[in-house]
Amino acid sequence: MAAPQISEIDLQKKELRRQMAERRNAASRDMEAALLHRLHNVIEAQSAFVIAAVWPLPGEIDLRPLCFQFLKAGRRIGLPETPPKGHPLLFREWKEGIPMCEGRFGTSYPDGPEVIPDLVLVPFLAFDRAGYRLGYGGGYYDRTLAKLKIPAIGYGFSIQEMEALPAGPYDIPLSVIVTEKETIKTGFHNSKG
Repeated sequence: MAAPQISEIDLQKKELRRQMAERRNAASRDMEAALLHRLHNVIEAQSAFVIAAVWPLPGEIDLRPLCFQFLKAGRRIGLPETPPKGHPLLFREWKEGIPMCEGRFGTSYPDGPEVIPDLVLVPFLAFDRAGYRLGYGGGYYDRTLAKLKIPAIGYGFSIQEMEALPAGPYDIPLSVIVTEKETIKTGFHNSKG
């Protein structure tokens, strides 16, 4: 049985992932603090009650301070549980002190009930101004956004910007991207109605 063919776009994305992870890891604490401040203000302006965030992997931007702030402000937080490949993410409710479970690919998710978010915060390794993002390659966020059709805010550092990213037929652009320097509105809307 022959090995599956890897497309040119997949090869391009693999090399970009490596390069962009290095860029992200070179960001300073001041850049992360500025990003979290800007992201807080953008989320605060949204009417979303249930916010989907992420528990950080090593080297990723740590959203936990925002999760605590929005929880204290009366909003609910959902964190993703990664299902088998080919399925959208599930979100489990997180509250302070709730036990965390070990998930796929080194992730952690809360031992809480499933929630349906009104807003999804989407991490990336790279982005472009058309709203396309380069993730880790599993397609989980694209499937999730296609299913939920809710606003999605991508977040990362300005040094992760690319002029254009290779995009496949299932890649869903983000409507808003927040960096430590600016908030970029792409003109794309992924919401019901």
